[in-house]
Amino acid sequence: MSVRKREWTTDKGEKLADQFAATANVEVRQGVHVADSASATVKQAGAFWRATSTASGLERSTIDQYRQHVELHINPLIGEQLLSRLTVPLIRQFGDELRTSGRSPAMVKKVLVSLGSLLADAQERGLVVRNAVREKGRARQKGKERRHEKRQKGKLKVGVDIPTREDVKAIVGALEGRWRPLLLVAIFCGLRASELRGLRWVDVDAEKKLIHVRQRADRFNDIGRPKSEAGERSVPAPPIVINALKEWKLVYGRPVTRYEQDGTAIREQSNPEHLVFPNGVGKVESLGNIINRGLIPVQIRAGVSVATGEKNADGEEVMQAKYTGMHALRHFYASWCINARADGGLELPPKVVQERLGHSSIIMTMDVYGHLFPRHDNGDELADAERSLLG
Repeated sequence: MSVRKREWTTDKGEKLADQFAATANVEVRQGVHVADSASATVKQAGAFWRATSTASGLERSTIDQYRQHVELHINPLIGEQLLSRLTVPLIRQFGDELRTSGRSPAMVKKVLVSLGSLLADAQERGLVVRNAVREKGRARQKGKERRHEKRQKGKLKVGVDIPTREDVKAIVGALEGRWRPLLLVAIFCGLRASELRGLRWVDVDAEKKLIHVRQRADRFNDIGRPKSEAGERSVPAPPIVINALKEWKLVYGRPVTRYEQDGTAIREQSNPEHLVFPNGVGKVESLGNIINRGLIPVQIRAGVSVATGEKNADGEEVMQAKYTGMHALRHFYASWCINARADGGLELPPKVVQERLGHSSIIMTMDVYGHLFPRHDNGDELADAERSLLG
């Protein structure tokens, strides 16, 4: 068997052809080369990959995300490309095209991860030998890209991404009605929005002052297990949360109707399996309602807002909520766990913070919140250490 180098009309294409020919010749000698005539296209492999993902029981939201990546980003640019022609330079070019066509850095990263998974599935099917995305990920350029991504994203900032202590005090003081217990759990227990939406009464242990995270609701309102093993956890709840939940259960205990044989309806207490924060008909509450009817209005009432630069019909400054997503409250909880006791925090070790947040690894915790941990190297501490050493 021999490998014929294709003709290209550009210098860049000629270099890609040279590299492909060299790689293919090595594969031929090793007996693993997949000829173009036996290779599938990226589009065809994508259809196989999506079918595998659906059959494997992944969450509906994950499957939908894969579909979007394939149909909106991968197929339009390289869908007709043969798997056997994919190389690291071509994957690099694909990433560049995603960026220049307006995709965000975060989206580019997600699409490349999906493409790597797609190629891994194709490898298992014998459709391709190499996974060019994984090879690119192992290249030295990966470190440069990660550093660039971190510089672009920047560290979480108190008062911008993380609510300040004063902001939280004002919000807590303005909480009322059905949103009070929900937002208190978010602030003082750090549950993700999906975990709040899937929380059941059976998961609340008022006696031991613990909230057990055992399930979550995805963006389609489907209930499932937490995404990772670390997501299943027990989080201590302070008195303000436990008391609010007890009050909420008395006020909004959803009754169950049981019918006797003669047709008599009997109203019973709430079922422990019922959701703690359901919508008006007892189903999963939407994230949009939590934000638009709970988080944003309470901030406006509490004065935790910023000017929009516009004025209303009365000439008054139009204000908007300072924090627009539920993850801001989770960020506050993380900072509260980390901050020194002298600053009103819990001063927990990094490993405990990881467990409280349900992160799958300590690396994730430190990447996001590492800059918030006390450094213990300020001037006063250094002076004390010097006096202790030198007398």
